[in-house]
Amino acid sequence: MIKIEVWSDINCPFCYIGKRNLEKALKKFPNANLVDVEWKSFELDPYTIPPKGADNTERLANKYGKDRAWAEQMNLEMTKNARSVGLDFHMDKVIPANSFDAHRILHLAKLHGVQDQLKEKLLSLKFIEGLDISDHKVLKEAALNLGLDNEEVQTVLESEKFGQDVRRDEDQAGALGIRGVPFFIFNKERSISGAQPVASFLAMLEDSANFKVYSNLE
Repeated sequence: MIKIEVWSDINCPFCYIGKRNLEKALKKFPNANLVDVEWKSFELDPYTIPPKGADNTERLANKYGKDRAWAEQMNLEMTKNARSVGLDFHMDKVIPANSFDAHRILHLAKLHGVQDQLKEKLLSLKFIEGLDISDHKVLKEAALNLGLDNEEVQTVLESEKFGQDVRRDEDQAGALGIRGVPFFIFNKERSISGAQPVASFLAMLEDSANFKVYSNLE
């Protein structure tokens, strides 16, 4: 068994690209059925709650102290990067949003074995469909479409449930020195960061598998 822990934020476009490249690597890996991927919480802007109607391009420019033209160029390059892995980003439609509640719902999904599916849907809602991933209606619909219980989802959204799980993931990231995402740890032995190419993920998978075989022979 190869366990991959991934610290990632729904607000991070590189996290979506990294997810897709990891999936492509898994399709090429002969023992993909023995790989378990767990998504860990990480918030790029944990205490920021953007105002309704905030413009993503303007927010990007302000964050880095640049002008709007610079931000538009960055969005264009991100769109090209996403397209190269088969993702149709619409950066002009992206809605700035706090991701804390989305991470809480992902912890609920983990209990029911659909965490990866919900992660995929939330990233799609953010970067392809242009919806607000802090909107409880959006989160609820995504969760229900994956078969989660209506009452259970509503209870989570109306409370602070799984909030400590989110903070625990983030504290763990801090203890490990993780400052940016996506960040991947294989079997608690090897790590790789960023939206790496498929070949890099495949090499990590093969190294992890070979290390396990070698360890068992000792």
